[in-house]
Amino acid sequence: MTSTLSQPKTFDLAQVQTALTAEGVDGWLFYHFHDNDPIALRILGLSGSHFVSRRWFYYVPAKGTPTKLVHRIEMDSLDAVPGDKVVYLGWKELEAKLKEILSGKKKVAMQYSPGNAIPYVSRVDAGTIELVKSAGCDVVTSANLVSYFEARLTSSQLETHIEAVESLRKIVFEAFGLIKTAIKASKRITEYEVQQFIVESYERYGLTSNSPPIVAVNGHAGLPHYQPTETDHEEIRENDFVLLDIWAKKKSPEDAVYGDITWTGYVGTEVPQKFVDVFEIVRDARDAALNYVRAAAKEGREIKGWQVDDAAREHITSKGYGKDFVHRTGHSICTEVHANGANIDNLETRDERKIIAKTAFSIEPGIYLSDFGVRSEIDVYVDNAQVVVAGQPIQTEIVKILS
Repeated sequence: MTSTLSQPKTFDLAQVQTALTAEGVDGWLFYHFHDNDPIALRILGLSGSHFVSRRWFYYVPAKGTPTKLVHRIEMDSLDAVPGDKVVYLGWKELEAKLKEILSGKKKVAMQYSPGNAIPYVSRVDAGTIELVKSAGCDVVTSANLVSYFEARLTSSQLETHIEAVESLRKIVFEAFGLIKTAIKASKRITEYEVQQFIVESYERYGLTSNSPPIVAVNGHAGLPHYQPTETDHEEIRENDFVLLDIWAKKKSPEDAVYGDITWTGYVGTEVPQKFVDVFEIVRDARDAALNYVRAAAKEGREIKGWQVDDAAREHITSKGYGKDFVHRTGHSICTEVHANGANIDNLETRDERKIIAKTAFSIEPGIYLSDFGVRSEIDVYVDNAQVVVAGQPIQTEIVKILS
């Protein structure tokens, strides 16, 4: 499930400078060359449609007027943003003028992550970082700044998120109902047919998605990113374990926010204990992470993505399944299903980004075995002391599909 950036926003200099002051840096240095940094284009409100083939830098100080450093043959490349224009021709002039711009600056944020710890924001190459450091200033990560401008939801966006999740929850039960009807009628039904039913349901509910959902039976559910295709899928039969992971957002407005949920069911009237046991471990790990977030919000305590991951992972590990939890606990959610805020991750990366107010993310621990896998996914929105989980009630037991 890859993600792309949606349409650029309008650049708000005053808001950026307020955030820079709060972050305690002298400024934010944006650098662009050959589409290296779509995050910069989006934050600056640049569409990327204008042809630019030479390097540019844009320095936004915490106070004062920004500076644009642009090439002689592309002097208009940053005309859409405010600031004083400085023009260079050759590489020697570029380096000299960049050093002049950064003269006296002690700490500058860039799309960089020390040790590539957070690769999602590591957009600037090592050589450019070295060049900036040679000007005598330290380069720090812009990760929290990027979260602030890329992942926060407006109140209207939160409404679209909640509506999307509620629609997805209905579709999950309609899909389980489709399976029940087919099995009761002794008709053949496959993972792919259920997947296509869900895709068609998106249209009925006014939703859109960047890719088809996951419909996985038995051993396929033990593969976290398995997706059935028209030619590669399994039949769903009585006594099968079924996992549905579906994500979509409203077709409009343009800045609508995704929902992303995972439910599991059993094609029978009573669920075998082996499935129940694993599900309950996953459910309790999910709830441990959620309760950690809720407690922090209530206490006004700052937390980071890796800490929430630990809350879920430690529970699963304590039950002897640590090696079978093979992915991060969750990801940022915004206008893309995998967005640019803090991920709930201390496995794939150690996500040191703060979980800031007005952001959303998934909590989706899982245990993946050879014959089946369980994942339980909810979407969480935080706003200071408020924590919202859309799509209530969330799953607390495996759905008995034939009941």
